[in-house]
Amino acid sequence: MASNSAADIVDSLGGPSNIESLTHCATRLRFQLRDGTAVDKDRVEAVDGVMGAVPQAGDRFQVVIGGGVQTVYNEILALPAMASVDQPSDADIKAAQRARGPRGKTAWLDTLFEFLSDSFRPILGALLGASLFITFMALAATLGWIPAWNQPGVVLEPSWQFINLMWQCVFIFLPLMVAYNAANKIGADPWVGFAIMAVVMLPGFTALAEEATATQLVFLGSEITTVPVFGIPLTIFDYSSQVFPPLLMAAVLGPLWKGLKRIIPENLHLIFVPFLAMLIMIPLTAFLLGPIGVYIGAALANALSAINTFSPFIFAIVIPLAYPFMVPLGLHWPINAIMLLNIQTLGYDFIQGPMGAWNFACFGATAGVLLLAWREKDKQMTQTATGALAAGLLGGISEPSLYGIHLRFKRIYPRMLVGCLTGGLIIGAGSWMLGLENGITTGAFVFTSLLTIPAFEPIGLYAIAVLSAFVVAMLLIVIGGYKDKPAKDAAGEAAVAAATAGSGVVGAHAGTAESVSDVAGASALAGTATAVAEPGTGAEPVAEGESTEVGALIQLASPLDGTAVALSEVPDPVFAGGVMGPGVAIEPTGDTVYAPGAGTVVAAQPTGHAFGLQLDSGIELLIHVGIDTVNLKGEGFDVKVANGDRIEVGTPLVTFDRAVIEKAGYPLVTPVIVLNADAFATVDPVALGPVEHGDPLLDVQQKG
Repeated sequence: MASNSAADIVDSLGGPSNIESLTHCATRLRFQLRDGTAVDKDRVEAVDGVMGAVPQAGDRFQVVIGGGVQTVYNEILALPAMASVDQPSDADIKAAQRARGPRGKTAWLDTLFEFLSDSFRPILGALLGASLFITFMALAATLGWIPAWNQPGVVLEPSWQFINLMWQCVFIFLPLMVAYNAANKIGADPWVGFAIMAVVMLPGFTALAEEATATQLVFLGSEITTVPVFGIPLTIFDYSSQVFPPLLMAAVLGPLWKGLKRIIPENLHLIFVPFLAMLIMIPLTAFLLGPIGVYIGAALANALSAINTFSPFIFAIVIPLAYPFMVPLGLHWPINAIMLLNIQTLGYDFIQGPMGAWNFACFGATAGVLLLAWREKDKQMTQTATGALAAGLLGGISEPSLYGIHLRFKRIYPRMLVGCLTGGLIIGAGSWMLGLENGITTGAFVFTSLLTIPAFEPIGLYAIAVLSAFVVAMLLIVIGGYKDKPAKDAAGEAAVAAATAGSGVVGAHAGTAESVSDVAGASALAGTATAVAEPGTGAEPVAEGESTEVGALIQLASPLDGTAVALSEVPDPVFAGGVMGPGVAIEPTGDTVYAPGAGTVVAAQPTGHAFGLQLDSGIELLIHVGIDTVNLKGEGFDVKVANGDRIEVGTPLVTFDRAVIEKAGYPLVTPVIVLNADAFATVDPVALGPVEHGDPLLDVQQKG
């Protein structure tokens, strides 16, 4: 990506002044914006090298780049226009986010996932490179060039020993890399974290097990070696490839580091903060945190091993079906750590085989999208899918597919899950027929891609399983499509749902995960519409039963505190395309929806996510709180009205819990739609921007 593309990304996000902060993960740029409504999403996705864009709650925005994200990140920061942007620290960013309201209730969970992700993300390149060396060794053994290189007692020739060292350098010293990243993430000196973990990895540390005073004992069913140090038993472990001990060490080091900086004078920080941190943390890690980390990893590994031993068939199905939901949440990082632990303790891992079924189903779905995009001559999606498929098949990285494509189109996931199930069934059934006690295994940690297939045993069963997962997911996408239901189909369904007696109906929201009956309900209108002018219109009120003055302007009030945005900004094709009717949307800052005019409630959903109102002015109004929030089944919503209730301007309709909706990952943007717009001359937003409930929101002009 050229630097002008980096500038295009910044400009399409509203310019440098709209960017509060910028970070990145393995494949995505993560922006915290000052005003999320200033983003031109279509323009972002049209930038050369961008694979997709993902708007998020709280003015957050992600741009999917793929493997070159670090380069793009650096190019953006190098732009002269970005030099004038005040980039706050990570602590400032988090403090600002938590000050915004209820989201802070689950901040610890966000922090945990960020901690795990950022402890591993910087070393993904090294892990990927090492996995390809391992694959080469596995292929050499399969072809008979060398003996089974990963079996105990096997001695390789010096040339092959040297190649073996090329991947061992990463995995043996993995605890040091994780310690550096984790300490850096937690706000401590990363080199101090590195040094603390390095103590328990020194040859001299493991040599203590050979001392005459060392004793063997059984603890939690495992034999361990201890040696008295200052009269305290020190447990000796081989910490190579361990990841839980450095994570636990860093989690304790962070608060200690900050505490020492508070109590030690600033001019003495350089000397005494690192010294005292090491003085406390080295013994604490060696005697307590290190062993606890080993036991935590062993317990999790044993739990998964027990499930696999009980039924490899069930295990082979559950893993590929669980991963599509674990990866977007970051829950796969602890599982990756267990894979490494399995290899160290058992000599093999049994999780990566079934995981391959998920990965290849994911890549197959991307291939299906690529074929359709190529056939439809959709250049942007062709570019996105090509990059995502290359990253998957060659690197085993699923994030470009997930964030660039799959999470943007709701029709993909069900089809992809069928591919996952197919691969899992083949692995489970094949393992049972072949009598494989542990299912498909691998002797090394690898990224499941085309290049690493030789690392799995038996290779034939694994290849058939992942190929089947790939083909099934791809064919289902090609046959069924991946785009959301066309607007004309959604409109047709809404019309069917609205076919009730009377002259007007509160329509249905279709085309998303919400059912057609979401907000359907009849309005009891008869004859000429009667109305009273809404407050603030400047028009004279019309008495009940009299006809509204021809050409009169009706002004609807805002039902929410927040920011009014165009309907086109709503992440739902039915609302954004105006299928349900014209109107406006509100990004709420408050937590209560109020009636925007006097009238009657004709559809108050028990889930609290949608309301159909028949106003005295003749306007049929739909207020839809968030997108796909029907899936919460009423959780987080406190409905204040019922069908048939009389309402006035400012009557509370529902109070919602922002934290519940945001935790579930649903957008809070709230469309306000005039359903019977054909009865009026025009429906226009008064203005876009900050608005409080009761402020003018929509101008509705009677036909003249």
